[in-house]
Amino acid sequence: MSKEVSIRQATEHVALVEFSRPPHNYFDGALIGAIADAYEQLERGGSCRAIVLCSEGKHFCAGANFAAKNPAEGDLYEQAVRLFAAGLPVVAAVQGAAVGGGLGVALSADFRVASRDSRFSANFARLGIHHGFGVTVTLPLAVGPQRALELLYTGVRLGGEEAHAIGLCDRLVSSEQLRKEAVVLAGEIAASSPLAVRAIRQTMRGDLAERIREATAHEAAEQAKLFGTSDFREGVRAAAERRPPRFTAS
Repeated sequence: MSKEVSIRQATEHVALVEFSRPPHNYFDGALIGAIADAYEQLERGGSCRAIVLCSEGKHFCAGANFAAKNPAEGDLYEQAVRLFAAGLPVVAAVQGAAVGGGLGVALSADFRVASRDSRFSANFARLGIHHGFGVTVTLPLAVGPQRALELLYTGVRLGGEEAHAIGLCDRLVSSEQLRKEAVVLAGEIAASSPLAVRAIRQTMRGDLAERIREATAHEAAEQAKLFGTSDFREGVRAAAERRPPRFTAS
């Protein structure tokens, strides 16, 4: 198990999987793979019936560090598919920002618990890049296709109340109660028959993992095309300098 991912027991049948790369919790294939390893370990263990996915620090996850390298290189999306293929239900406790690929990580969970201070954004286009992490599939499932298009085209940032109103998060509580409420929701799931929950989950999710596999293959190809453009370089610079980007379609 990676030192950046830990497993702790919250209740008899609920486990916390916490990842830690503060301050922004940027991910790569290794971190996502470690989270998937934790899921699989808990599934093999037998006593866990629901997982709370959480992170250390001010923000849930800022996605990939685009200033460093192309995140689609390597096995990032192969590891991402493993999150969706895992057998246990997952509740994400989303504090602070879940932006870009970080939103994708939150959307890999069955449910999201947030606070009014949480922020959600599919900000890819504002960086001059195509979206990734299977958001092609998961975002429309959460908010509907039209709202998903709006979020992807504009990269608008939503606060917790707005996100809750459109279904991007499922429960809204105070920041102080965030993780506790995620454990409560996971406990409500764990109180049901685990065999029935797994069967229902498989029925409802269907071929979701395979759809994510196909989506991320396409997303990675589109990201690779845009990664070398002037617009992408400008988007990353503008984000770092906290100013509006000046795109030139080149």
